[in-house]
Amino acid sequence: MKKPTIYCEPYSIKDGYDFEIHYVSYLQHDSYSCFLHFHQVHEFIFFEQIDGSYFYHQGESLLADFEAVFTPSMESHNFVLNPRPKSWYIVQFMPELLNHPSISQFTEILKTGLHLRFSTEVQQKIHQLLGWLLTEFNENPQSHTCKQLFNSLVTIVCEYGKSSLTSKQTPLNVSNSYQKLAPLMAKLTQPTGVNLSLEDAAKLCHLSPSYFSRVFKNHFRVPYSDYMIRHKLYTAARLLSQTTTSVTDISYELGFSSSSYFIKQFKHHFKITPHQYRKQLTS
Repeated sequence: MKKPTIYCEPYSIKDGYDFEIHYVSYLQHDSYSCFLHFHQVHEFIFFEQIDGSYFYHQGESLLADFEAVFTPSMESHNFVLNPRPKSWYIVQFMPELLNHPSISQFTEILKTGLHLRFSTEVQQKIHQLLGWLLTEFNENPQSHTCKQLFNSLVTIVCEYGKSSLTSKQTPLNVSNSYQKLAPLMAKLTQPTGVNLSLEDAAKLCHLSPSYFSRVFKNHFRVPYSDYMIRHKLYTAARLLSQTTTSVTDISYELGFSSSSYFIKQFKHHFKITPHQYRKQLTS
């Protein structure tokens, strides 16, 4: 297994990029954290080692080595993983990439969340291709070769992937109560959304604060206040990885009372300080 890294999901594509690919790995006792979230890009995760569950609109399914999951933009999802070594490639891309003539035929397939399994032969091809794509991306992320490798990856996954859903599993549709949270979900994609109070969030959704709190916790499994702290911390991780903004400025931009409190919260959640996280990404 490659060197373990701390990786704060969800990742956000850098301005000017069509897609990004990253390799993530954890040793058995490394800290791992995820929460129900969404992002504005499509996402593939190709597992090497894994043991846990994937929660998405289509239901819940158990994960196994060398499987893959796909989550379309704006669809909430979550992973609960057991304490064993784990590793995967994460590929996030702009939805507009599916307009390319060579892969536009797969647009319909990729409208909903997927949990896919592959034959051993296809597994080997996919992970070899992922290795090539990662190398090319690190050298020249906007090269013609990089784009061709990406298109080939999407083609193989869509043509050979087999859904893990069985006849015993009932797909879950987005409920009416979840739709009531849609204005908030849209707001959280904007920078100004990180400091939205519970009262403001409820007003945005045209709900009373008490009813909003119940609906939110039913869907996200944590109180709104807890979710927003995590949302701020993941936003901070993206700012640390993609900008040179100081830790102090990030802390105040995200509404933390002080930089020391921000650092304490970041370390408590990710088991690493903001400075260490940024240094890790540049080392």
